[in-house]
Amino acid sequence: MDKRRILIQLDGDAHASVFDRVVAIDAGADEVFSYANVKPQDVQALVHGAIFTRGPKDLKSTAIFVGGSDVGAGEKLMAEAIKHMIPKFGLRVSIMLDANGANTTAAAAVRAAGRHIELKSAKALVLGGTGPVGQRVARLLAREGADVRVGSRQQAKAAVVCQDIAGRVPNAMLHPVGTSSNDELAAALEGRTLVIAAGAAGIVLLPKAARPASLKVAIDLNAVPPLGIEGIGVTDKGVDQAGVIGYGAIGVGDTKMKVHKAAIASLFESNDKILDAEETYQLAIGF
Repeated sequence: MDKRRILIQLDGDAHASVFDRVVAIDAGADEVFSYANVKPQDVQALVHGAIFTRGPKDLKSTAIFVGGSDVGAGEKLMAEAIKHMIPKFGLRVSIMLDANGANTTAAAAVRAAGRHIELKSAKALVLGGTGPVGQRVARLLAREGADVRVGSRQQAKAAVVCQDIAGRVPNAMLHPVGTSSNDELAAALEGRTLVIAAGAAGIVLLPKAARPASLKVAIDLNAVPPLGIEGIGVTDKGVDQAGVIGYGAIGVGDTKMKVHKAAIASLFESNDKILDAEETYQLAIGF
């Protein structure tokens, strides 16, 4: 008989996310062990508790979910968890990173774009491209072969992101662009067929009047008014506005939730999965 499916939730915040716990139960976890305020030095004991309590053949029924609001902190927790597994002896469990929902949101956004344009020939601009979601959107688009401009109010910050992605994605077509003035924004938008806005809440990143004639798909991941792309409704899901297909944050959110649940469920298929942005996107392609 298969063991009960246990998901161990590692969260760096003061309180472990209730949202993540509810989704885990809905995705098929029988139990969720939630740990809050987790620091890298805490991870070894938690991982060893996971891998030494069941035999290797039963470890597919244990998995780890790394969440929290700080994506950088989540990345460190995931790296630490992987470090303390012992794959040589089959003592490992599957693990997923989705701190601040960055991976599932980015995967859902890129999947939405791919329904309407060929990503490998897309000319994309990621506004707010230096944030955690924006970085992952740019990374996924680059892996698909898109020509990607990473936009930031400070071009130097965009350049750092491009350099990081280039180190992960061979032959990536990446260009850092500034967007702090109307002239810079116009130059960044020139010739773009896809714009995904992943900036801070409550800031208009793309006024409707600034949309380039080349634009085919516009995706706004901000749900807090004023929205990031003017004219895109928060619930829009593939809405055609004079030839521009638009998605709002809630419109993307339906796919994000499906991907999140599918990812959690997939952790219990084997004990050797590592789900980061790219692996999560592969699941998103099915929706």
